[in-house]
Amino acid sequence: MALSITNLKKGVLFQLDGVPYRVVEYNQKVMGRGGSIVNVRIKSLIDGKVLEKTFKGNEQLESADVSNQTVQYLYSDGGSFFFMNEESFEQFEIAADLVGDSAGYLKEGDKVTLQFFEDKAINVELPKNVPLKVTYTEDAVKGDTSSTITKDATLETGITIRVPAYIKQGDLISVDTSNGSYRERVKL
Repeated sequence: MALSITNLKKGVLFQLDGVPYRVVEYNQKVMGRGGSIVNVRIKSLIDGKVLEKTFKGNEQLESADVSNQTVQYLYSDGGSFFFMNEESFEQFEIAADLVGDSAGYLKEGDKVTLQFFEDKAINVELPKNVPLKVTYTEDAVKGDTSSTITKDATLETGITIRVPAYIKQGDLISVDTSNGSYRERVKL
């Protein structure tokens, strides 16, 4: 299906030179009689590279046939990550460089979304927030319980983030996967 350049709103998937892209930013300039110019920032779903592109007038683009599948994260052997479709029990092996920084938010048994393009897994999409347990953090100094004071905390997956001073070792916290920031303490 062909897409007009004015359809390239934020989040739209399309194909350019056989590679699927997602629109990250969209800006349209309307020119007098000549039509419009669309400036977009796009992210490749294959390698994650971000590009700036300008499309003019009545250019047509091909929509990307990307499908999603909810899968369970099984384990990692260092070079690859393994996922399983819980309905068909089909397993998928994804290269570690494709998973990238998302690895710091994955625990065995977590449910994530795999994106497929031409029957090949191209991207791991995490939930917006994930609950993770604090495995190590310094104790707060008595009296320093203001939420503006932060400290480092190591989480069960091995990543380190900044948390408020009142967070203790063993606490379960919610982490924003888009930027790796602390959201809130999860009540058990």
